[in-house]
Amino acid sequence: MDYLYLKALHIIFVITWFAGLFYIVRLFIYHTEALEKGEPDRTILSDQLALMSKKLWFIITWPSAVITVILGTSLLISQPSWLKMPFMHVKLGFVVLLILYHLGCHMIFKQLQKGIAKYTSTQLRVFNEVATLILFAVVFLIVLKIEISWIYGTMGLISFAIVLMVAIKIYKRFRNK
Repeated sequence: MDYLYLKALHIIFVITWFAGLFYIVRLFIYHTEALEKGEPDRTILSDQLALMSKKLWFIITWPSAVITVILGTSLLISQPSWLKMPFMHVKLGFVVLLILYHLGCHMIFKQLQKGIAKYTSTQLRVFNEVATLILFAVVFLIVLKIEISWIYGTMGLISFAIVLMVAIKIYKRFRNK
């Protein structure tokens, strides 16, 4: 029964972690665009977005990430046979990528807190989709419990990424009109 509670809590914190990651990058986009505005809009918007980002990052996103990793580790300890299954190795690879993505978000967060925008809003929109790709890969791996055929899986992820990039380009075109 403890396993089911761990699993339920793990899923809840995975969801809150992803929610935080998706929203923080949206705030990065808005913050970057605010830094391009003239005064007083620049300062007013930038200060507000910095505050919103700080609260989201340290109250929701970081705690969710840490709790997710702790609960995921606890699940692996309770079910060590999973570590013998190839799908779990692939899934854990994506988890490492997600942690690296999270750390990349932290670097962008720190820069924007100082009023430094090193990336354009379009670059950040593309960056935002990395978490989406990781989410798709992890969900399919954990639900199907098979290593996705690398040919089909890779083609599927690349196709999905292309669709996302086209959608971003179309959105940018409509937004600029």
